[in-house]
Amino acid sequence: MSTTDEAFAAAYRAHYWAVSRFVARRLDPGAGHDVEEVVADVFSIAWRRRAELPPATPLPWLYAVARNCLANTVRGLGRRRRLLDRIGHHETAHRGHVVPPPDAEAPGAWVHEALARLNPADQEALRLTTWEELTLDELAVALECGKSAAAMRLHRARRRLRAEIDRMNMTVTAGDRDRD
Repeated sequence: MSTTDEAFAAAYRAHYWAVSRFVARRLDPGAGHDVEEVVADVFSIAWRRRAELPPATPLPWLYAVARNCLANTVRGLGRRRRLLDRIGHHETAHRGHVVPPPDAEAPGAWVHEALARLNPADQEALRLTTWEELTLDELAVALECGKSAAAMRLHRARRRLRAEIDRMNMTVTAGDRDRD
């Protein structure tokens, strides 16, 4: 077995579940695609490009591949939905695609609501650093950009999240005053 084959095998063993959780958090379960299917695509691509796999820290690189696989999956689902709409199966195409909003009384639901109001790029930068616990260097790899660009994206995403939370707090405070 070659060094690149061994590096791939080690990365697969060490990071399969992390990539699986990464995909599961981003894939709508009612959309008709299995998490395992997307993860299989990720590792299939990683196998074909195993010479590019960073030996020291492969996980951020695998996250970048997963992001691209998820984007392809979403585009494919959009094409499928449009095709079904054209042939008159509009109800079938949209059934099960709505994710219910978080329970307003659940702890931290307001954070999810504020995050959902951000654009997808901001959401991804925040999720990669918070949920996946990536460092700035790893974030740059996952976003396929330079370290300074990743730092700027993260800074702006945090600023927009703070502004959204402040807007939500102002709405809640105004609602409380209206009830008094």
